[in-house]
Amino acid sequence: MSHEVISFSPPQAFEFLKENKRAVLIDVRASMEFLFVGHAIGSVHVAWIDEPDWIVNPDFVTEVRKVMLGGIGVDEHGGDAPVVLICRSGKRSLEAGKLLLNKGFTGVYNISEGFEGELDETHHRSSVGGWRFHGLPWEQC
Repeated sequence: MSHEVISFSPPQAFEFLKENKRAVLIDVRASMEFLFVGHAIGSVHVAWIDEPDWIVNPDFVTEVRKVMLGGIGVDEHGGDAPVVLICRSGKRSLEAGKLLLNKGFTGVYNISEGFEGELDETHHRSSVGGWRFHGLPWEQC
C-alpha cells in the first residue's frame, strides 16, 4: 500500500470501485452539497468541512474509522480496505486523504476531478470534468 494519496480520474475511480468490492467511496463535501447538488450512488457522506462553523471536522478521522469498521471496510485479517475520497473538485478530498494517511490509514485514493470538476470559462461546473461530467451513476435528494 502506498504512503501517499493516489489520485485518479472519475472513470478510473469508478472502475477501481467495481473491481475492489471492499473499497469504500466517501464523499467529504458539506452536507448541503451532498444532498442537493447530488452524489455518487453508493457513496458514504463524512464531511471534511461543514456548516455552521466551516472548519475542518475535528471528528473526521473517527467518523471515517466508524464507516470502515461498519463491516464493509475490514476483512477477517484486519487489513484496511481502500478508501476512495471525493469532493467537488478534488482539493478537499486530497487534504482529507493526507490526514487519513497521517493517522495510519493505508490505501487512500482521491478522485482528482471530484464530483463537479473545475469551473469553466463561464464559471459553470460539470462541463469540463467531474463524476457527473463523465456520466457516472449519481443521485440527489
